[in-house]
Amino acid sequence: MQINDLFPAPGSRKDRKRVGRGHGSGHGGTSGRGDKGQNSRSGGGKGPGFEGGQNPLAMRLPKLPGFKNRNRVEYAVVNVSRLDSLYAAGDVVDIDSLFAKRVIKSKTVPVKVLGDGDITKALSVKVDKISDAAKTKIEAAGGTVEQP
Repeated sequence: MQINDLFPAPGSRKDRKRVGRGHGSGHGGTSGRGDKGQNSRSGGGKGPGFEGGQNPLAMRLPKLPGFKNRNRVEYAVVNVSRLDSLYAAGDVVDIDSLFAKRVIKSKTVPVKVLGDGDITKALSVKVDKISDAAKTKIEAAGGTVEQP
C-alpha cells in the first residue's frame, strides 16, 4: 500500500456548497442570500460583539487604570523568623534546602529573604535577593549572606 492509495471512506466526506454557479444548481442568482439588504452584500452583517444597538459588553465594563509590567519579577518571599525556626546553627540556606523543607513551591522562582522577625542562629544564606534589614539581622547573628 502506498500513500497515494489512501482515500477517505465512502460517505465520510461531503462536498462544500458551491453557491452562485447558475440556476441549475439550485443556488444561483442571489446565492441563497435573499434579495436586498445588509446581509446580501459582501462584508455585510453585524460584527462580533454587536448586541442589537444595546451598549456592548466590552464598552460597559470599567476601564482599568495603569498598566501591567510584562517584565516584573515575582519573588518567593521568606522571612528571617521562618529561617530561624527551620534551620540549625551553621546550616546553609539555599533554594534546594528551602524546596526540600517545603518553604517554597518551585525551584525556578527566585527567592527573596525579608527581615520580619528575629534570628538567633548563624546561617549561611545564598539566595537571589535579600532586604537590607534581613542582611543586617543575619550578619548580627554571626551568619553570612551571598547573592549571585
